[in-house]
Amino acid sequence: MKALVTGAAGFIGSHLSAALLDSGATVAGIDCFTDYYPRALKDANLDTVKGRAGFSFTEGALQDLDLSALLDGVTHVFHLAGQPGVRKSWGRDFDVYIRDNIQATQRLLEAVTRMPIQKYVYSSSSSVYGDNVPLPMREDTYLQPLSPYGVTKLAGEHLGNLYFANHGVQTVSLRYFTVYGPRQRPDMAFSRFLTAARDGTPITVYADGEQTRDYTFVSDIVAANMAAAAQGHPGSVYNIGGGSRVTLNHVLELIRAVTGKTVAIQREPAQKGDMRHTYADTSAAGRDLDFKPRVTLENGLDQQYRWLTR
Repeated sequence: MKALVTGAAGFIGSHLSAALLDSGATVAGIDCFTDYYPRALKDANLDTVKGRAGFSFTEGALQDLDLSALLDGVTHVFHLAGQPGVRKSWGRDFDVYIRDNIQATQRLLEAVTRMPIQKYVYSSSSSVYGDNVPLPMREDTYLQPLSPYGVTKLAGEHLGNLYFANHGVQTVSLRYFTVYGPRQRPDMAFSRFLTAARDGTPITVYADGEQTRDYTFVSDIVAANMAAAAQGHPGSVYNIGGGSRVTLNHVLELIRAVTGKTVAIQREPAQKGDMRHTYADTSAAGRDLDFKPRVTLENGLDQQYRWLTR
């Protein structure tokens, strides 16, 4: 395999790049280092794979790069690049989400049509569902995203499907459910909570804490990507969840157990775009990808905290 990984300096992208190299693949990474969080953290992510045999890296936006040259010889594309974040996607910032989540995806797919790519794996999100869906969430349910971010991730799925239907691009989309683990983005809940426990500072919890999430450890996300590249059905969408659906209040109890520390909590009103509940039906991924989450929530939190305090 010669893999192209977009967003290679990100949280998930750096883990995936390392796993692909471990499997014997050659990896070409791309990242444009958006300013959503400090570049130094992305450079540190990239340092985990830079210098390894078989890894090359190009800095730049997908809209600006010569993608034909970068795709030369590539057999598999893993498209993780994009602007993250539900809460920041409102107002004028939506322009960034259109550029980095929709335009960049379309440009990459257009370039892929001219290349003999075996599989294109797209990183989508549970944010495409919204709240008006039965639980557990199934891939064939009616989608009503609650945030502009969710709208752009769903647009990326639709783009993949139309390039599959019209150009034969072998696309597979993976809907991630709340990914956590070492190198998690600093704005995400577990990163904020565990850092606060380490430093003895208060944390902010939005709403009543009874909202639930299906938390997924990063190594399980990486395994799903590699399985999708090998055996995902072209044109398909798969939920990738960790099977650890719990309330946020229960997460806080687990953090106290894992860290041995009590954290002061500041309550704030619910934020626009935040979903009340997520819970993945992963039966399709289990059937087609042999997907089964391996890391429990408590074990995953322990791994992330050990990384933070190393």
